[in-house]
Amino acid sequence: MSTLTAAAPAAHRSWLPDLSLVGVTLIWGGTFLAVQTALQWSGAFAFVGLRFAVATVLALLLCRRQLAGLNRTELLGGIGIGLILYFSYNLQTLGLGHIASSTSAFLTGLYVPLVPLLQWLLFRQRPSLAAWGGVALAFAGLLLLAGVDGFSIRLGLGEWLTIAATATIALEICLISRFAAGCNAGRMALVQLATVALLSLASAPLAGEALPQWQPLLLACLLALGAATALIQIVMNWAQQTVPATRATIIYAMEPVWGGLIGWLAGEAMSAGKVGGAALIVASVLLSQLGARKATHAPA
Repeated sequence: MSTLTAAAPAAHRSWLPDLSLVGVTLIWGGTFLAVQTALQWSGAFAFVGLRFAVATVLALLLCRRQLAGLNRTELLGGIGIGLILYFSYNLQTLGLGHIASSTSAFLTGLYVPLVPLLQWLLFRQRPSLAAWGGVALAFAGLLLLAGVDGFSIRLGLGEWLTIAATATIALEICLISRFAAGCNAGRMALVQLATVALLSLASAPLAGEALPQWQPLLLACLLALGAATALIQIVMNWAQQTVPATRATIIYAMEPVWGGLIGWLAGEAMSAGKVGGAALIVASVLLSQLGARKATHAPA
């Protein structure tokens, strides 16, 4: 009886980080349209800076009692990852000024096959067979979600900016998995958020952006996205202490699925290809979980 009682909480803990990352993808899926709406009244750098400033304040309120323990690894690692975040969020936001939010979501999702390649190239961490299978399914699903016509579309400025953002997002996921272990998730996220806020606000006048036109909807977007950003970074830094980067990436591939569902609820048509793509991405997550469970229960 005592053995069963001790094993149950451990099994619960093993699923909680994965489920938390699924929640992150749900929040991500709803941010693209909100960002594109806010860009009507603000430049990209100013909006990202204000968004992360709100997130920094919220993270500071949540983690203020833990700040005394800030160490060198958390500070330098947070600044380094924050620099990557600065490029990823600003490139993606600049791209949203030129392309549809759904196109941005689909292109952003292509970091799925990039993460295991970067893990292999940078850290010599070869993904498992199940992880490669999950990546392949997720990549096929993303292509279906993007639509066959995507192969013949001429890539413009918005697409190239978003593809560049996608590469930096893949690098961010790898670095979080590399440096998050042993660090305090709240302190690490706070440094990352503050770094992006300061760099983005400093970049706005250098890019020649005018001051934001304050509108109630812009303020609502800033507050909502700021809260979402703080939550996302804290959860990512906590969950990726135990969830490998490749498996986390496959879970993140559900982001365009949620984006498509939100678009469908808002009245956007869902083709058979998009439904099939969503199904493949869900299957990729299940496959990655199956491989992870087999590895967990394999004899030492």
